[in-house]
Amino acid sequence: MPRILFLFLDGVGLGADDPRRNPLAAAAIPTLQGKLGGERPLADTPRIETSDTLFIPTDAGLGQPGLPQSATGQAAILTGRNIPAEVGGHWGPKPNAAVASLLRAGSIFHDLRGAGRATALLSGYPQPYFDAIASGRRSYSAIPLAATAAGVALAGEADIRAGRALGADFTNAFWHSELGTDVPVYEPRVAGRRLAQAAAEYDFALFEHWITDYVGHRGTLSDGITIMERFDQVLAGVLDVWDLARDLVIVTSDHGNLEDLGHRHHTLNPVPTLLIGAGREAFTDLADLTGLAPGVRRLLL
Repeated sequence: MPRILFLFLDGVGLGADDPRRNPLAAAAIPTLQGKLGGERPLADTPRIETSDTLFIPTDAGLGQPGLPQSATGQAAILTGRNIPAEVGGHWGPKPNAAVASLLRAGSIFHDLRGAGRATALLSGYPQPYFDAIASGRRSYSAIPLAATAAGVALAGEADIRAGRALGADFTNAFWHSELGTDVPVYEPRVAGRRLAQAAAEYDFALFEHWITDYVGHRGTLSDGITIMERFDQVLAGVLDVWDLARDLVIVTSDHGNLEDLGHRHHTLNPVPTLLIGAGREAFTDLADLTGLAPGVRRLLL
């Protein structure tokens, strides 16, 4: 049974080969291109299978009108159900009552913990986040809602310090510069190694990188290039450590956004799914976001 490290990138689609608008067309991403046989993850990139990687352009629209959104897209990933169809359309960024109810009722976090699989969310949260949740000033987004509903504890500052979790930017630089916390700050490739080492303690570990969507809404092309180059180095670090002969890395997203910085809203583009390592054959029939949870279940349940 392979271990799975699930790297979730919020708001990254497959866009045009236009380096003036699409960071994925402009950034130096040798790790990603190496896994794709030299190709970039773009709108015209077909399904690719290399020696250890399966790349699948993945439908995020799920047959529903309108632009895909974070809450329903992430819920579809986590449950394997067509959540937009069940709740009457795309919804986000935070879950509404209907989406929240479905996530509390069950997800891959519930399934894995129920089967005794060691499961973790490796994204660390600062104390003000926990305070805002406790006071009702803030609500969970889909991933921490599903995790906590299944009894998975959220990581905090102590976990960041101990290397059991990382900040949302992978390197912890934001925690140090913006939150004023004296936590370790890593170079991106080192951060990837640290993330893989933390994930090795679990059968299934998920990391949520929401900053890609934030840059898609508010950042510049330069910001987008920087963030994709940083992720490419993080992925290289993960692959330095992760045993691809035995274990699996999944990279995917919930909707498009970052790949077209000519505007500030989501897109209808498919999203990239990369399956790197052992067990990727469990996902060969994946076509849309609902296919991720069944593949995880086939491998770990």
